[in-house]
Amino acid sequence: MKRDHGHGGLTVTPYRGYGSRREAFLTGRVFRQAPLGRGVPRRGFLRDLADVIRRIVRRGVADAGVEIRLGDTRVIVTTDRDGYFDAHLPLDPSLPRDRSWHRAELWVTAEREGPVRTSVEVYIPAPETDLLVISDIDDTVMHTGVADKLRMLYRLFVEKPHQRTAFPGVASLYQALHRGADDRGERPILYVSRGPWAIYEMLETFFQLNRIPVGPILFLREWGISPRHPWPRRAEDHKERLISRMLAMFEGVPCILIGDSGQHDPEVYTRIVKAHPGRVEAIYIRRVDRRVDRQRDIQLLRDQICHTRCELVLAADSVRMAEHARAHGFISDHGLAAVRRDVATTTSDTA
Repeated sequence: MKRDHGHGGLTVTPYRGYGSRREAFLTGRVFRQAPLGRGVPRRGFLRDLADVIRRIVRRGVADAGVEIRLGDTRVIVTTDRDGYFDAHLPLDPSLPRDRSWHRAELWVTAEREGPVRTSVEVYIPAPETDLLVISDIDDTVMHTGVADKLRMLYRLFVEKPHQRTAFPGVASLYQALHRGADDRGERPILYVSRGPWAIYEMLETFFQLNRIPVGPILFLREWGISPRHPWPRRAEDHKERLISRMLAMFEGVPCILIGDSGQHDPEVYTRIVKAHPGRVEAIYIRRVDRRVDRQRDIQLLRDQICHTRCELVLAADSVRMAEHARAHGFISDHGLAAVRRDVATTTSDTA
């Protein structure tokens, strides 16, 4: 996009892939970035506003050919009407088994242009993986304010990664869950959001700046905003459908679900527990409001699954989640101490 100098050329953005030892999935988009006007400055509010608008109104390139190679596996797919491609790659034993991250090569041809070549990382967890962590992002990892729609939109599109705030202790909690009880693991952490794909690059930078274990942040969605349809497409079952897909792919691996009390995470996660008996070890819900009626609703959901192995924990901070995780053998003593230290430090800095 930078080499294009704002003239609206072809751009290929693959999103980190994921998979098991049997198969991998890779998603991305081919689009044209709207050109910048000559009067738009290089820096400042007008430039930031112009970049926001360009991200929202990107023009997807339909019917582009995308060739993908991962190890000895080669597939060719075509982009849909919004410019997205979704590839399924059956894997063979040639892929190295001594590491989790692998590099896929892509060649894209569209409208007599190309081929444009790029690459992307694909995460394949180790065969001995003992736990899968699936987390929401908005108001779970970082402050978004989903209850206030205007503020949410501002934070999603306008705030830069270094201006965004992670909840205290999130980085150390997720690092502890990633490493496991022996501090040597590399558990997969998958992040789910109803936010648009247009903020993918921002999320990547935010995770790196805040030392949050990076996972395939691929569970975003296409909002479908256009002059004729100025509001995002509805996607009530987005999160539930994707989590069910992950549980099916990582067959037999138990999971932890992390979300917040602001919207529908407790309801969605409770349905997942009922639909997939024995697969969910714990549900951690960050309490982002103090509404008595909401806490009562979550208590009723907790009662609905009290007969299962899964416990729903409504937590005011990351320490409460870490204490439960340590008590049940999900993280180490070192991991719990790190969470307590980080939360205490953040609290003292803001006091």
